[in-house]
Amino acid sequence: MKIKSILTGAFAGLMLGGAAASAQQAPAAPGRPDVKTVGDWMVRCFPVDNPNPCDMFQEQVRGDEQSRQRVLTFSLAFVPSMNRHILQITVPLDIAIQKGVTVQADTYTSPVMKYRMCNREGCFVQTAPDNAMVEALAKATNAKINIVADGGKSFALPLSLKGFSAAHDDMVVQARAKAKPVKADEAAAKP
Repeated sequence: MKIKSILTGAFAGLMLGGAAASAQQAPAAPGRPDVKTVGDWMVRCFPVDNPNPCDMFQEQVRGDEQSRQRVLTFSLAFVPSMNRHILQITVPLDIAIQKGVTVQADTYTSPVMKYRMCNREGCFVQTAPDNAMVEALAKATNAKINIVADGGKSFALPLSLKGFSAAHDDMVVQARAKAKPVKADEAAAKP
């Protein structure tokens, strides 16, 4: 129950952080995240007291400036007090919810990850991946997020791994320096 409570708080932190996806690379103003671009990834650290204040983020969009449509967001955070990662993947609506999502990188394929919720922004997977996924992404040259549409058609959404390893290392260092530790009694008190 303790881990579930901590992860629920960590996911809430990611959700709050996701709203700032359009932040520019600049020193953080009060209330704004500090964002650094590493390859095709953004490393973001939010000015909040949280066990996971930093994540690495990538967004895939389709269309021009007028018709921009988000196709995929991928956010990976690190919780130093648990020595674990948390992952949030967002895909568009009109997907086969029961089919879930897999992450594939070179010779690695993740277990099927179930959607946690959908809203007007899309459908979300929120999970604590095993270290094998993170290690596979760090070593791989190509990755894709596999989804299934409502009509049954499968799609492989490309995920750039350019800069993944360096962004991950930077995010972990910053998370360790900025994270607010979770006290055992605080985690036990949350539902």
